[in-house]
Amino acid sequence: MEQSAPTPTFPHDCEACRTIDRLDGVEDGQLGAPGHYRVLDERTLFTRLRKAEGSVADGVTAFAGSMKFVYIHAIWFAIWVAANIGLAGLNYEFDKFPFGLLTMIVSLEAIFLATFVMISQNRQAARSDIRSRLDFENNLRSEIWSMHIGQALGIDVQHVEDLVQKAITAAEERLVREEG
Repeated sequence: MEQSAPTPTFPHDCEACRTIDRLDGVEDGQLGAPGHYRVLDERTLFTRLRKAEGSVADGVTAFAGSMKFVYIHAIWFAIWVAANIGLAGLNYEFDKFPFGLLTMIVSLEAIFLATFVMISQNRQAARSDIRSRLDFENNLRSEIWSMHIGQALGIDVQHVEDLVQKAITAAEERLVREEG
């Protein structure tokens, strides 16, 4: 069975659009299918992501990542140990050495904290995906506008594209040298 050519998603037929279309090596009428990547207003999307559970997870994660959290736990552990080895002057030791109850409580706390951190990381990843899609749309929009402006000004598109490719290659080589 023969494969048919893809239906062009971009209806304009001008030299600038054809030039943009050829940048991927094939003139097929596909300019990144901008309609497919349409993203709603960023605030609307963030509002949808900002559920009550997510807000709690972000708050817990922010607190757990603070020095206040460390100080509270250091004091709590010191009081617990002091009370259970008799240093506090109490005659009642409710969690004798090796502090099994304390170990269980701290383990449960670690499980919940790890879950809250993962929830917060997932929300951050979702925000990053939204920003990436917005960046894609803006980059595509800028490329189309630039190509049309360049054509209107009579700029040699291939010359500009060659310069861009050389600049990208030079920047990548410089990054490799700096990392190496």
